[in-house]
Formats: sequence, structure tokens, C-alpha cells
Amino acid sequence: MRSNLVLEDLRVQKVRRVDGSWSFSILWPDYTPDEEADSYLRLYEGSGSQEPYAYYLVDHLRWRLRESLTTETITLQDLQRYQGAVGAQVPMPYGQPWRLPPKRPYGTSALSISATVLKNFYLHQCVKRGINQTLREALDVTRLPTTADRRRAFLGHVKTSMAANPLAPGKGPGRRHPKMLPDGARPDLLASVNTARDAMVVTWLSDSTLRIGALTGFHLVDLHLREDAACGECKSPHVHVCHRHNNPNRARAKRKEDWRLTDGVICGGEIYRASPAMVSSYFKYMTTEYAKHAAGHGMLLIQLAGPAIGEPWTADAARGMLRRAGRRAKLPGRIKPHAFRHTTTSKVLEAAKGDPLVAKAVGNWASAAMVDEVYGHPDLHSPEFSAALTEVWGDTE
Repeated sequence: MRSNLVLEDLRVQKVRRVDGSWSFSILWPDYTPDEEADSYLRLYEGSGSQEPYAYYLVDHLRWRLRESLTTETITLQDLQRYQGAVGAQVPMPYGQPWRLPPKRPYGTSALSISATVLKNFYLHQCVKRGINQTLREALDVTRLPTTADRRRAFLGHVKTSMAANPLAPGKGPGRRHPKMLPDGARPDLLASVNTARDAMVVTWLSDSTLRIGALTGFHLVDLHLREDAACGECKSPHVHVCHRHNNPNRARAKRKEDWRLTDGVICGGEIYRASPAMVSSYFKYMTTEYAKHAAGHGMLLIQLAGPAIGEPWTADAARGMLRRAGRRAKLPGRIKPHAFRHTTTSKVLEAAKGDPLVAKAVGNWASAAMVDEVYGHPDLHSPEFSAALTEVWGDTE
């Protein structure tokens, strides 16, 4: 449906491609594409980054239009003003805030993405069209590599510089206490869900570190829920998370690990171990609700009611189910899928006696250092912490 409120301004337009994937562009009110935005977004065709980049860019282009600026006239200071208007702390007057209630200012993560989009967009235009050399030089800067940069890079010891972004927000301390599930959330949620599918979702999120996009993006061929599966990559029951850009429910895995289908067997992707409870909940769902309603598309999670019954279930629908189940269970706060991932990682790290390599492998995290930084803090109420503190204090009586 078209909305007059949308058509009166620049807007993001999504187009379904022949292969089932989606493309995103930015259109003017007269339905013509913005040529600059279109040429930039085409660089990310088929990538999961294209959609968020389009929405960050359209927000900036609307602001730029209000400020009567163009690619030829905009300066680095203008871009820094924009970052300040959407939430960054900048040492200059930036004018009227751009994101007014009910919109919220960008957080640190959103500001980092916005800085990336702006830098790449303007560098692309300046190089392609040979314009605004001053802005190009201001954005195309470098910095000295840090120890972490050298460790991450191939042949990092020979690196002498790293690309920098003058629009990026300052890096504050990382989140030391990520949002966890309330105590006793799992049994309370299982008692509050209404279907075998929903119970399977709660069980799979609780016993693994799967992201909701990966869970709702599963195809049946991705599941190797028996010993010594034909893929030969894990002897225990496991699942393969495969990034697909053309799932009908638009669910995507975050990481794009290589995978292949050979003689009907999935190999590669991200591998997650499956617990006995996960396998049990899977068979209960498959032999009841899935067998009754499945529509032959081969995806795991399906809708169980409504006009699209049997069609793939979306990640947003799964989030809504968890939110409502948490409300029925009278759990504090809003139950979000990612809280399961944080909670499971924290429990694994505790069970592994603080070994971040074990927690990294269980959750397919990017690095053990990140796991240790975020989760490797002591429990202030644990007996070990109390004993260590008492030993340091000594006998004060």
C-alpha cells in the first residue's frame, strides 16, 4: 500500500527480484530513483547490509535537503553537524535535533553504522564523479594500527596504517553486563506458550546460542539431529546455520560462512550442537503441528493460523510470541531472543571455569577476547568471590 505521508518525501523502496531476494533503492516523490543513492546501494546488491544502509542514507538525504546542501557543497563539518543532530556528542552547535519524539536519538552502535554509510557514500560519489576534493581528502584519512588491529589482520606485523573515520563516535567502554533473562524464565515461558512450535522455539533458544534470524531461517535439510550425520563435521546431533538471501520469510543468518548442498546433505555454515531437549521438542512439533499444516516449502518454522497458515514464520512473529509469553508468565521486562544467547553464553563460561575459548566455540562468537571482555566478570554474590574478598580483608575483629 502507498501512503501519502510517505510519498511526500524521499523514501526507501524495496523490490522483489526473480530469485526471491530483495533490492532496496531510494525514490523521490515522483517515483524516480535518486541516482547518487542508487549507485551507492548497488555496491551492496545481494548483501544483508543494503537494507539498513538504505534507511540510514535516506534519513541523511532528508536532512541534507532541509539544509539545502548537495554532494558538491557539503563539508566534513556539515556531516559532523548531522551526526550531532541524530545523537552524537560533537564539540559544535549542530542546530535543531533531527530525530524528534517518538523517534529516539541514535545510540553508539547506530552512530557507528551511520558514520560508515556517510563516509562510504561520499567517498564513492567524490571518486566516481570527480567532485568535492576537499571532502574526499577530509574523509580519506588513516590512523596508526593498534595491537588488536595487528592481531586481527593477516600479516598484521607489517601494517603501518589503518583506515579511519572522522565521523565515527568515540569508543566508550563495552557492555560489561549484557541483558540476561530473568531467573526461572525458561520453565515459566514453557508453561505459558500455547503450541509445540512455540515450546520448541523457547527450548532451542535456551539450549543454544542461536540468533532469532538463524532459527527462523532454518530449512529441514539444515538439521542433523542424530549421531554421526552424513556431513561428517560433528558426531553429535547438530544444526547448520546457512546464510540464504532469498528465504520467503526474509530471515537471514548474521554470519555468511560458506556452505554447500552435496547429494542432499548440507555441509559448512555455522555448526551448533543440539541438546536432547532440542531434539525431543523438534519431533513433538514435527509429528503434530508441522505434519498437519506444512506447505511444502521446506522451512522449519511455519505459521499455525490465519490466511497464510503453513507458510514460513517470520522473525518478527517469533519476537512477538516471546513478548506475549513473557507477559502471560508475568516475567519482568520484555523477553527478547538475544537475551537467551547472552544467558547461555554466561552459563557456559561459568561451567567452563571461566575459559573463554569454550564459550566462544559454543556461541560461535567472533573472538575469545570479546567473550572474556563482556562476560568474564565475577559474580558479586558467588561463594568464590565472597571467600576471596574475606581472605583479603582478613580478620578485622
